[in-house]
Amino acid sequence: MQQMRLISVNTGTAEWLEHDGRRYQTGIAKRPANGPVPVRKSGLSGDRVCDRQHHGGPDQAVYAYSQEDYAWWSSTLNRTLAPGTFGENLTIGGLPTDLGVGERLLIGTVVLEVTAPRIPCATLEAALGVERFADRFRRAARPGAYLRVLNAGEVQAGDAVTALPASDDAPGIVELYRHYYERPGDATRIRRFLSAPLASRLRDKFERRLALLEGESQPA
Repeated sequence: MQQMRLISVNTGTAEWLEHDGRRYQTGIAKRPANGPVPVRKSGLSGDRVCDRQHHGGPDQAVYAYSQEDYAWWSSTLNRTLAPGTFGENLTIGGLPTDLGVGERLLIGTVVLEVTAPRIPCATLEAALGVERFADRFRRAARPGAYLRVLNAGEVQAGDAVTALPASDDAPGIVELYRHYYERPGDATRIRRFLSAPLASRLRDKFERRLALLEGESQPA
């Protein structure tokens, strides 16, 4: 079991953002909370999710990012990136870049399960104010992890975080992340992905791709 530390617990309210001629509300701007924060099945108490079509829900209730990956980005962009900049709820020291789907993080009584990598979007780019940042984020393959809440409780900065590994055949989030951009992908690998406890949105995408691949392989 790997020992880690919770550096920051971050929540956000709805704020207006302008990008490519659009003005819309987003909860991506998250700031460190003081003291304990309740963690429920739906996510962190006081955290706002505006775009529920693509974010939030029980399979993507919490987003975690590594302090070490933040340090890499700070060096790459030559600017200091505070916890919560990428919209993560939990900034964790020692968190591996490549977690396995089904891997569990224990924080006190809270139990979280890895379900999917984060796929960058225009909102992340707008929030950072870096041109074509979504492309850079994609190429860097440091996506962070979405988590479902298996057991609720409270978390706060300074808490110890313990990882319980996924099964040996579980796909890693970096493998999933890279394969997400391969269209339509490889049927054998996708079947393996679908045997893991994926987030429902990612599962739906891979199921559609598998159906397409299997349809193409049928004799005329």
